Amino acid sequence: MPELIPVFSKEVIAQKTAAVAKQISSDFKGRDLVVIGVLKGAFVFMADLIRQLDLDSFTVDFIRVASYGGDTESSGCVRILKDIETDIEGKDLLVIEDILDTGLTLNCLMEVLQARQPKKIKICTLIDKQERRQVELKPDYACFQVEQGFLVGYGLDYAEAYRNLPGIYHLTM
Repeated sequence: MPELIPVFSKEVIAQKTAAVAKQISSDFKGRDLVVIGVLKGAFVFMADLIRQLDLDSFTVDFIRVASYGGDTESSGCVRILKDIETDIEGKDLLVIEDILDTGLTLNCLMEVLQARQPKKIKICTLIDKQERRQVELKPDYACFQVEQGFLVGYGLDYAEAYRNLPGIYHLTM
């Protein structure tokens, strides 16, 4: 039976999210920004983050990719299940991801977005997990760095379960 070990409380997540939102607001003040959430995992973090952005306006869109399925390891095979609807040519992009782990999924996504000729792309992730990184990819904004473990909660899942947890937990099998 799986066990959940607390890693970050909802209070700590809220503090880190507010700090990252403040930095993003400063960096993108007066710019034509499109915020793209990577579904499904990033939706909780993105909702909390964008409510704290101090920007006059920005566009929100979503993209959905699949690489994990029901496993704890990325397959390396990325499929776009839902594409963005916004024209991003010449605009600044902020891609919101739940966790940057191997980097395979996000690296593929960055190539897809770059081909659409945005002005600039920045990456914001809730969790930067460098231990298993397989590609040269670094987030511009990260709330937490975690060395190891399979994490669930606050939008992160295992086989679609545990997204509703208010904190982040290490899932042991």
